[in-house]
Amino acid sequence: MADDVIETEVAGAEAAPQEERRGRGGRGRGGPGGDRGGRGGRDGDRRRREPRAAEGEDGQELIEKLVHINRVSKTVKGGKRFGFAALVVVGDGKGRVGFGHGKAREVPEAISKATAAAKKAMIRVPLREGRTLHHDGYGHFGAGKVHVRSATAGTGIIAGGPMRAVFESLGVADVVSKSTGSNNPYNMVRATFAALEEQTSPRTVAQRRGKKVADLLARRGDISPAQAAADADAVVA
Repeated sequence: MADDVIETEVAGAEAAPQEERRGRGGRGRGGPGGDRGGRGGRDGDRRRREPRAAEGEDGQELIEKLVHINRVSKTVKGGKRFGFAALVVVGDGKGRVGFGHGKAREVPEAISKATAAAKKAMIRVPLREGRTLHHDGYGHFGAGKVHVRSATAGTGIIAGGPMRAVFESLGVADVVSKSTGSNNPYNMVRATFAALEEQTSPRTVAQRRGKKVADLLARRGDISPAQAAADADAVVA
């Protein structure tokens, strides 16, 4: 009788650790549900982060345009590692625009990196009447050379490829542009931004020179003094 009791206690003691090990294995990384539990935790954290990013993007109301995407490769010890490079232009359609590029193993991730870089590098460009540039400009970067000119209402955006994406994101409705250099999208975009960074408004020039806005506009020669005064009032307002 005593031997039977001892054998029962020994069997129970051996069974308990096995049940505990099975329980820890299910919760841990190596158990049947360990991977699902681990991935579920990471997915839960990712799901909690995504709504905050979406709310920020919706609040800014930015225009995002994918200009160019290219397949790239990196030579490593075991061979070649392929990825993608994306060029994105971002603007609010009201005088602010930026561009950025990003590289990743997948296309969506490369576009996300490029968009984030473009949002951090946005610049403000003064616009005449909110539709065109104040004056003609020229910009170049490397072998890329572009010319931009202001246009009358109804002209539209006369530009091609990467330059059109920049003007549409910026909010320009009437502009005439020409690329006379390299057709590389990166050089074209950088050259376009170089031309836009040189844009100045009559109000800024008048303050720097200590003159009135009407005096500067009257020297254009294509408008009357009365129209120059009206335009000056609109610029100051």
